[in-house]
Amino acid sequence: MIKREDIQKLVESYDKNHVTIGVLGGHSALDVCRGAKKHGFYTLAVCQKGREKTYTRYYKTRSDGRGCVDETIVLDKFSDITKPSVQEKLRNRNTIFIHNRYFWVYFDFKDIENNFMIPIFGTRGMLKLEERDVPKNQYYLLEKAGIRYPRIFRSPQDIDRLVIVKVNEAIRGYERAFFYASSYEDYKSKSKELLEKKLITIDALKKSVIEEYIVGAPVNFNYFYSVIDDELEIMGTDTRRQTNLDGLIRLPANEQLEVLKYLKPKMIETGHIAATTKESIIEKIFDLGERFVKTTQKEYPPGIIGPFALQGAIAADRGKEEMVVFDVSMRIPGSPLTRFTPHTGYLYGESISYGERIAMEIKKAIKTDKLKEIVT
Repeated sequence: MIKREDIQKLVESYDKNHVTIGVLGGHSALDVCRGAKKHGFYTLAVCQKGREKTYTRYYKTRSDGRGCVDETIVLDKFSDITKPSVQEKLRNRNTIFIHNRYFWVYFDFKDIENNFMIPIFGTRGMLKLEERDVPKNQYYLLEKAGIRYPRIFRSPQDIDRLVIVKVNEAIRGYERAFFYASSYEDYKSKSKELLEKKLITIDALKKSVIEEYIVGAPVNFNYFYSVIDDELEIMGTDTRRQTNLDGLIRLPANEQLEVLKYLKPKMIETGHIAATTKESIIEKIFDLGERFVKTTQKEYPPGIIGPFALQGAIAADRGKEEMVVFDVSMRIPGSPLTRFTPHTGYLYGESISYGERIAMEIKKAIKTDKLKEIVT
């Protein structure tokens, strides 16, 4: 694995007056570039051929000041970013890379950990912990932090209530072909149907996670931990838009039953909706985030740097409102609209996006000579 000390030496050698903010062309790239441009940084998007127009054309920087993407590097495939020639271009531009979910979907974790000699804002080695089949993953961290998450069933034979089975799709391994089951017989019937339709594979089914289904109000808590200030901030709260689930739940119950004869619900994330929360639970939200940060610092030093999210639902099945976390995002979440929730406005006087908050942190790190503290 690339040592953090080597990355720190590299970033210390950068021309601090000409730092470039780099990002993969997807997920949250425009939000990152917009925030970086606002704070005077040069921006660069690394794109994949056939998916580059958003960055090379529609939102490229114009001479009249419009746009936010100053430069693009178009590759045959995203994973080519680890080629020595591409890395050299990035280093020559004093690039600090902002990783996102896109960044990890298209690469092998080991390739990024061992071969990508570019400073990454955030914690390079923690992203793989989002995966459910690695040791000491997100469930381990949640348990250590004392944060509730759904009961995990180790065997389908143990199913004694409604569960959601999180199994990767056969075609797009990074998307999950979720299905529900209320018993072992139900599990066998539904998994058999998906296997026959080749929507999932036997191998993926064996690696699937069977979670207790929690009934509650879905909400994602989006945070930013500043290493420089040693302070946790709430960036905003949102909920997901998922296809085809969102379309199904808008149908009358009798129509849902008819439609479900021909298709199965899917939970492919398409977007987010800003969702405000009661002021009375803000303290609880901070408490969850602070416990999670401290746990990461203890278990995976230096711990979380910058953005992360605890995603789940507010349940009241134990007589009180309680957050149950389904997923942890250990990087910038795909929700730039958090700026339309009020939390950052309470702190900064006006609402800001993740992209802007990241740029503010990098700018402050440069000014205080602490850039090496926020990269891995």
